[in-house]
Amino acid sequence: MQLEDTTQMDGFKLGSPALVCRWRLASRALPLENRHLRALGQRVVNGELVPTELVAWAKQHIEWTLAEGAAEHPDGVLMLIIDGEGRAAMTVGPYEPLALRSPSALADRARAAGAEARSTGVAPESLWLVREEGLIWGIDADERPSGAATLMADLAKTVGFAVERRAGLAEALLAGEVSYDEVLLVSDEHGIVPASGKAQPRAERFAEGYAKLLASSGRRR
Repeated sequence: MQLEDTTQMDGFKLGSPALVCRWRLASRALPLENRHLRALGQRVVNGELVPTELVAWAKQHIEWTLAEGAAEHPDGVLMLIIDGEGRAAMTVGPYEPLALRSPSALADRARAAGAEARSTGVAPESLWLVREEGLIWGIDADERPSGAATLMADLAKTVGFAVERRAGLAEALLAGEVSYDEVLLVSDEHGIVPASGKAQPRAERFAEGYAKLLASSGRRR
């Protein structure tokens, strides 16, 4: 996805991105808007929290960007880019589903997102394991949750699943150091994604909850 020319309309050229957020759309709406904005305010750029003024700017520009840019990609991805000077731009592009969904592929994505969290404070994707009637969430002790991760935690609470946080979970899975029944990735861009391979009935249940949220977003419009 390329930046829209709106980066020029505000009188500046966007510099090298310091933070890029990719948020899934549904029927020209952003279903997790409030969750994403709360998580945006917890992110760090150049050693400082994203200022409340920029979060307010993002909230305002979501409406404008969807009105003008989501017609071509109503179920696409809204992308927010913030450069090292704290300047921001927003655009909409197509959604591309994950091609690889094996447990190791999902763990690799979560590991890369964890590296991003070490600089921004929030991982856009996290690994979750189902074990018996509980969930293990791959998140560091000082890491703040993404918008999609807060939804997953709420869904788990709704169905009575206990959630255990564990740092380095993706690395442990890749090294074969953790046991589990099912694997899923929770992503701001891709939603709740069960691993491919063997049956994932409980992970699919969470994915269905996310899909219903997307569908209801379309009905409200």
